[in-house]
Amino acid sequence: MSKQPKYQQVADALRREIDSGTYGPGSRLPSESELMVRFNASRNTVRSGLNLLVSQGLISSSQGLGYEVRKHEVFVLNASRFENLTFPQNGDAYSTDVTNAGRRPHQTFRVELTNAPEYIAERLKVDVGSRAVLRFCHRFVDDVPWSTQATHYPEWLIEQAPRLTEPGDIAEGTTRYLASLGIEQIGYADEISTRMPTPDEARLLEIGAGVPVLLWTRTGYSNEKPIRCTITTLRGDLNRMNYEIGDLSARDENEPQ
Repeated sequence: MSKQPKYQQVADALRREIDSGTYGPGSRLPSESELMVRFNASRNTVRSGLNLLVSQGLISSSQGLGYEVRKHEVFVLNASRFENLTFPQNGDAYSTDVTNAGRRPHQTFRVELTNAPEYIAERLKVDVGSRAVLRFCHRFVDDVPWSTQATHYPEWLIEQAPRLTEPGDIAEGTTRYLASLGIEQIGYADEISTRMPTPDEARLLEIGAGVPVLLWTRTGYSNEKPIRCTITTLRGDLNRMNYEIGDLSARDENEPQ
């Protein structure tokens, strides 16, 4: 006899059936009454098991509609190619990658002058509280919230690159815009971390309970100093990041024909 609590047994059994495809993405689970009969359990026990799966981001619940398996159409981002100036683009890097994947990009923008907080000032090597440009965008893939991106530029760039302060999109992407002015990003440092979302992040990204966010911080450098710091917050359930580093010709040669 299992030593696990009964609600945990209910959750584990349903999780196995979700993983095996018995209940695929978007499908509805049996009702609480049906699960009570199946597991010979009380409504509170069944509900506790279902709520555990909700908290883990596997299912969602709607008032009067029961429980549904969450859809997880993962978007794969090649982070080592993202913003590579030698890589062909149609628009900015985000629009290019999403379009090339056969999916539909959409984004909204907000631009403002701010004071650099400590974690941004440290990466841009400027004084804490010094003026900076914040370009914030809310990005979607196929109308599903995908990420938010906050890019901070140091004050000294404003005079040299005035379009940074203009509202709306820079069609070719800011990295290419800066390069056209002789301010070329020749390297970057990435930091990757995860945590649970803030209330604002959960709202903007429409994140269900129990789903973490992936934080991707990229600091870009010219040959003299940092030129920007970008913090991208991505839904942890709908994104995967890849990096390709070094000579990968052996991988391509060994791929089946």
